[in-house]
Amino acid sequence: MKKVLVLSASPRVGGNSDTLCDEFIKGAIEAGHAVEKIFLRSQKIGYCMGCGACAKTGVCVLKDDMADILQKMIDADVIVMATPVYFYTMNAQLKTLIDRTVARYEEIKNKEFYYIISAADTSIENMQKTIESLRGFAVDCLDGTVEKGIIYGIGAWQIGDIKKLPVCRQAYETGKAV
Repeated sequence: MKKVLVLSASPRVGGNSDTLCDEFIKGAIEAGHAVEKIFLRSQKIGYCMGCGACAKTGVCVLKDDMADILQKMIDADVIVMATPVYFYTMNAQLKTLIDRTVARYEEIKNKEFYYIISAADTSIENMQKTIESLRGFAVDCLDGTVEKGIIYGIGAWQIGDIKKLPVCRQAYETGKAV
């Protein structure tokens, strides 16, 4: 059994990327894994102030929900980062979370990573900037990262559009294969 942490950066409950998270979770639970989903919109996560205090102490000076989330990232075996794609990159909620890992990012190591993205655009090629940004964090900055999969929820604009696409089944099957 693996500990799976799903970080859903959708600003909409039941949004397209959030729906893909839920399908991934169904598969992972069915496969016997322990899964926790954190819906970033409902968390209080302030912006990194770049003060550098955490470099000395390992603790961020901001007192919000990020310390608990960061500990869960450290404790997880698998991390799923899910975001809608706005203007060819991850949304602000996920970028803010990534920036706030600086206090202890070196402790987030030897993880399996999955990326879930959704977009109205229908071109996987146009999603590569988002994937490269996610890899810049997970692969380039975290020791021992193994990228396990990417779920492209493209061609989904309105809430619920994703449910009509075969990518929902892919998200479920990917979760089941964790």
